[in-house]
Amino acid sequence: MIVPMSETVLEVVNIRKSYGKTVALDGVSLRVVAGELFGLLGPNGAGKTTLLSILCGLCEANSGEVRLFGQIFNRTRRDLRRLVGIGTQDLSIYPDLTARENLRFFGRLYGLAGKPLEARVDEVLASVGLTDRADDRVGTFSGGMKRRLNLAAAIIHEPQILFLDEPTTGVDPQSRNHIFSQVKALNRAGLTVIYTSHYMEEVQELCERIAILDGGQVRACDTLPNLLKLLDARVRVGLATDVPGFEDRLARLPGAKSVHPIAGGYEVVTDFVPQLLPLVLALCAELGLRITTIDLREPTLERVFLHLTGRELRD
Repeated sequence: MIVPMSETVLEVVNIRKSYGKTVALDGVSLRVVAGELFGLLGPNGAGKTTLLSILCGLCEANSGEVRLFGQIFNRTRRDLRRLVGIGTQDLSIYPDLTARENLRFFGRLYGLAGKPLEARVDEVLASVGLTDRADDRVGTFSGGMKRRLNLAAAIIHEPQILFLDEPTTGVDPQSRNHIFSQVKALNRAGLTVIYTSHYMEEVQELCERIAILDGGQVRACDTLPNLLKLLDARVRVGLATDVPGFEDRLARLPGAKSVHPIAGGYEVVTDFVPQLLPLVLALCAELGLRITTIDLREPTLERVFLHLTGRELRD
């Protein structure tokens, strides 16, 4: 199945799921287009695992609808499930088998056999950098190697959409970079990827759009630049001395939204630090003020995440 890059691959409409009195998902809706690398964030207990289980056809929602490639999707749709790849957070590979034997096993589950299967196994082993260890037992692998093999198992059948749940948990920096490179390469080749992680910098680097889930609801879903606009930036300037009217002059600078006195200086709230900072420096130079400190605080994905989901610990 070849899906045009502008078309919707995955559509989630008002999905609800409860376990007894516990509401895991409370009206979740989102849309992913073909070829997108889509990030899904949320604290513990936000409903991510439940949502992924429904989207992969592993469990059913209580209500709502999931459409995959324009068709109603549920766990009975084996034809559509064959188009889905799943890289689970808990490793799904078998330690007593070799890397090659693991991939043969998963390939056969998807109907591959004979020479096409062997060729695909060799291709995927090479892509994750495990050709030299193909015939070694997985139980002898490092954590990073197991993660790379887990990714290989998820793509052995050449899926059209790939779900990756915390794919770099507990890996070394080299394996993490290799997984990053492989995910990017798969996406460049046209594979649609849904990527979840607790590492904000991963999602910020990889994903074009990001949904933030909390309390079983989508709190925000947008591009990174638009998400960052949810928070103001701040320029803090420390001064050796002050002059009358300086605060008012700061407040009149283009791009300054508000000014607040702080210990030894001022904080200026703005939408765009690169525009405001040179103006602050020029004003200080004009008035002969000696700057002791400059502190810039621009919005980050982590700050937006904490703003939307809160700072308390989640179990």
